[in-house]
Amino acid sequence: MIDDLREEEIVNKVGGRFKLSTLIQKRMVALNAGGRPLVNIESKDHMTIVIEEIKQDKIYLDTSANLRITGDSSEAGSLLDFDPTGL
Repeated sequence: MIDDLREEEIVNKVGGRFKLSTLIQKRMVALNAGGRPLVNIESKDHMTIVIEEIKQDKIYLDTSANLRITGDSSEAGSLLDFDPTGL
C-alpha cells in the first residue's frame, strides 16, 4: 500500500502530491466519520481502502478541492461531505 504512494502513476492520476495528500485526508475523514467504502476489498484499513478507491478511479477532487464520487452509482458526481457535528 505504501509502495503505491511512491508510484508516479497515482500521483499523476490525481494531479500531484499535494492533491493526492488532500484527497487521502478528506476521504479518510469521511471513512472515519462512518462513510462506506466504494470498493470491495478484504481490508478494514482505511488507508488501504482509500488507495484502492483512487486506483480504481472511484474518487477525485473537483476544481474547488471537494471530494467527489465517480462511476455509475446513483452517488456519482455527488459531494462526499460529512457532518462533523455528529462526531
